Amino acid sequence: MATVLAIHAHPDDLDILAGGTLAFLSATGHRVVMATATAGEGGSAETSPQETARIRLAEAAASAAQIKAEHRCLGFPDLGVFNDDPSRRAVTELIREVAPDIVITGSPVDYHPDHEAISLLVRDACFAAPVANYKTGSAGALAGIPVLYFTDPIGGRDRDGTRVPREFGVDIGRHYAAKRAMVAEHRSQVAWVARQHGIADFMADMDAWTRRVGADFGVTYAEGFRQYRHPPYSREASLQHYLGATLINP
Repeated sequence: MATVLAIHAHPDDLDILAGGTLAFLSATGHRVVMATATAGEGGSAETSPQETARIRLAEAAASAAQIKAEHRCLGFPDLGVFNDDPSRRAVTELIREVAPDIVITGSPVDYHPDHEAISLLVRDACFAAPVANYKTGSAGALAGIPVLYFTDPIGGRDRDGTRVPREFGVDIGRHYAAKRAMVAEHRSQVAWVARQHGIADFMADMDAWTRRVGADFGVTYAEGFRQYRHPPYSREASLQHYLGATLINP
């Protein structure tokens, strides 16, 4: 069995983009750790940053519990995630602590600066994790670079509206109920998404997105990914192997 570490910027990002895949992996016996860069304290106009952070961290923990996953938070500021050395060392320490076989993170291009920054941080931290002289905390250096994957960006497009290609899909039909249960835990975001993004129905929007990805692959519900293989990163198709019959190639 594998250890899978999924890292994104805010408490609901992984649920929307990879919740069904993570539910499948957990249900088939793999260890799943869901980490967020921030507590998402910017995601409210009604509560203070401190109270919003408390609420959203509780929601993230409840969401992870839906699929028997672990939840971690790096504690970076919302709208304050940057690809700098202290942040890279924090992400590297997390990767060393979890010691994952597979790492999943957000797309390097997306609409949100935190999304793009955490993607770059995770990519570079995977490279740094085996470098013993790159000191972070108490966790030891890994034996090698974990196999790295990117999710789709939100809406599948970059900041200019250009579609971002994906390499493969995951048929999450049998785990879509679990994904919905995960997303439903983020109750605080219903009002915020309506206010900030003009999306009246948070759940319906997630449903429409997952159906749209499914239509791209000829199934009802799917999620899209691509693997990062630039040397010296691994070219081993680890996630694809563990996905079994749920894997959809274009």
